[in-house]
Amino acid sequence: MREIGHGAVGVQGDVAELDDLDRLYARIQRDHGRVDIVFANAGVSESAPIGSVAEDHFDRVFNTNVKGMVFTVQKALPLMSVGGAIVLAGSGAGSKGFANLSIYSATKAAIRSFARTWTADLKDRGIRVNVVSPGMVLTPAMQTYLQDNAGAEEWMLQTIPFGRLARTEEIAKAVLFLASGESSFVGGEELLVDGGFVAV
Repeated sequence: MREIGHGAVGVQGDVAELDDLDRLYARIQRDHGRVDIVFANAGVSESAPIGSVAEDHFDRVFNTNVKGMVFTVQKALPLMSVGGAIVLAGSGAGSKGFANLSIYSATKAAIRSFARTWTADLKDRGIRVNVVSPGMVLTPAMQTYLQDNAGAEEWMLQTIPFGRLARTEEIAKAVLFLASGESSFVGGEELLVDGGFVAV
């Protein structure tokens, strides 16, 4: 949290556990009284071909990525005022077919749908809901994956028109745009930040 700075406060919890979300928002209400922006970005990714998908795999991914998303947003609403913004973390995987990622991809497709339907649900409150969907991003976890999987980076670079992975700050800038007044007339949209991967 010290690295984030700017008065950031960490509240540990599991988005799939509603009591943890209640504790989070009680803390926010106590300390700040309101929520201006929600960036719902908790998520997990696990892979399995359809013939090997187990119930616990399905439950883990859907509980975090779908149930967690729904109740993270729902429980924030009483603290949000007119003109707030909600940014949901999607993925290019929600729009493209990847082997072994059917469950994860389905959760990300659901998130795209949430942005559209929640925009309609919240129109009378002026709360904008959008999705930022990264492609392949050079995070520490991705660096470990590339080191452990020979040929993966070469494949990625060949499939991304821009010829490189995204930098984390590029994703952050997209989130900031959707959270700010700069996107005041943008609602129900999915902003792909993937170097053209899904489009091409």
